[in-house]
Amino acid sequence: MALDADIRDALTRGLSPEHLKVINESHMHAGHSGDDGSGESHWRVVIAATALDGQSRLAKHRAVHDALGQGIIDRLHALAITFR
Repeated sequence: MALDADIRDALTRGLSPEHLKVINESHMHAGHSGDDGSGESHWRVVIAATALDGQSRLAKHRAVHDALGQGIIDRLHALAITFR
C-alpha cells in the first residue's frame, strides 16, 4: 500500500478525525537531505480531531505519532502537522 494510504488509515483508526488531508511534499525536496528517491520522504498532515481537543501542541504531535506507529514513522524523513 502507498504511504499516503497507510498514513490516512492509521490516523483514521487512531484519531477518528473530522478533517484529514495527507499531502506528499517530497517533490519539493528532491535532491535535498533526506530525499531517498522514493518520492515518499516528506509529508504534511492537516488534521482536526475531537480526540485532540484541549491538548497542548506537544501532546497533539505525540498523539499523531502514536496513531501512526513506529512502522510508518520509520518510513518518513519529515512530517509537518497542521492542526485545525
